[in-house]
Amino acid sequence: MAPQKLYAGAKLRDVRSRLGVTQKEFAAKLGVSLPYLNQMENNNRPVSTTVVLALAQEFGFDVTELGQGDSERLVSDMREALADPIFAEAAPQLADLRLTASNAPALARAFLSLHRAYRQTHERLASLDEALGREGAQLQPSPWEEVRDFFHYCDNYIDAVDRAAEHFAQLRDGETSIAQAATNRLARSGITVRKAREAPLRSFDSERQELTLSSLTPPETQTFQLLVQVALLRQNQLLDATLDLARFQSDEARGIAKLGLANYFAGAAMMPYSAFHAAAQETRHDLELLAARFGSSIEQVAHRLSTLQRPGEKGVPFFFVRVDQAGTITKRHSATRLQFARFGGACPLWNVHRAFETPGRFLRQLAETPDGVRYISLAIDVSKTGGHFGAPRRRYAIALGCEVRHGAGLVYADDLDFTRASAFEPIGISCRICERENCHQRSVPPLEKRLSIDPARRDTLPYRLD
Repeated sequence: MAPQKLYAGAKLRDVRSRLGVTQKEFAAKLGVSLPYLNQMENNNRPVSTTVVLALAQEFGFDVTELGQGDSERLVSDMREALADPIFAEAAPQLADLRLTASNAPALARAFLSLHRAYRQTHERLASLDEALGREGAQLQPSPWEEVRDFFHYCDNYIDAVDRAAEHFAQLRDGETSIAQAATNRLARSGITVRKAREAPLRSFDSERQELTLSSLTPPETQTFQLLVQVALLRQNQLLDATLDLARFQSDEARGIAKLGLANYFAGAAMMPYSAFHAAAQETRHDLELLAARFGSSIEQVAHRLSTLQRPGEKGVPFFFVRVDQAGTITKRHSATRLQFARFGGACPLWNVHRAFETPGRFLRQLAETPDGVRYISLAIDVSKTGGHFGAPRRRYAIALGCEVRHGAGLVYADDLDFTRASAFEPIGISCRICERENCHQRSVPPLEKRLSIDPARRDTLPYRLD
């Protein structure tokens, strides 16, 4: 197989912009001519080996980042936005979307922001009682969507917060556990910690300087909430500095993001990056072994594995998703080429939906997306008890997976046959942008296909795709 050419014009422009040098100066440092650099920056030529070596030697640049970025997820997000019926007569071709994502990513993000504003305006008009009752309503993303996109385009890795959490975990001063370390740090700030049956997951009384945790939750949940409070109190300056850089459009979005960063700190402190990365490789990403070693839940471990994107020390690029019983995605991240639907649920052929049928068991699946990329997916039910008889039970399932080329590093890939094409189940992102013509679970037609209706014939679908 011929080596794949590397086109990374947007990355090169970004590096040059950060260095604050002209094209001429940049070309000289890379040892190429000005016209050649201009062609590479515009994706008319692939990045040469000479340039890759020069980036590493002259600027200490992590060259693995050249082959990564937002292009695939931008294409996926644009395709989903263009599935809106308003674009039915003018949807651009997939090749055009890829060119836009590669050459003009800022334009692609602007388009997504514009479409999101349009959707929200449409939804407001569809609900007149709300639209007429709000004066001066502004077109902006909902706080939840804004925060979701912030983490999505940061690759779910926040370097400053991750390193601060790792530093905290390393300075244990002989404490037997990270929970004890967190309790001691809070005590030094004059805060007492107590547990109560009727308490919420976490409740902090600033006047009494008292943190109350629910005694009905598992130990790993209590530890996590302890560390969240440590982050909010002792890492407040770092969290605010990170939020300032993000420039959220509303106080609500900033508040949600701050809690998200505190949660990120908690997970990173329970599973410090370097130690967890090494353990993941040693155990071949065995979730149960990692959970036992780091005192974490299966969901916490799976989520942490999806954040191992530190430059120079990257882990296996995983996707991670959590869904409820209705199929709604409540958590999502992908460091792979597989992206998730921004609106609606996940593909019904994905094994994450079947996890509810076999609680407590790991389900393995070999899957192939319409672009021909093959994945191994692991799914398990992670339902959460209320802690006592009669309490409502929250039901979720999670999926963790990666491309099959990383299968040798996963214990879950043992004895699976990657060579047999029929072993891979066809899955997609959403029906609107999935091009499969013979899917028995299709709910709506794909955007880029014309329909043929034959009254004399009925197959699985009531139409054919031309």
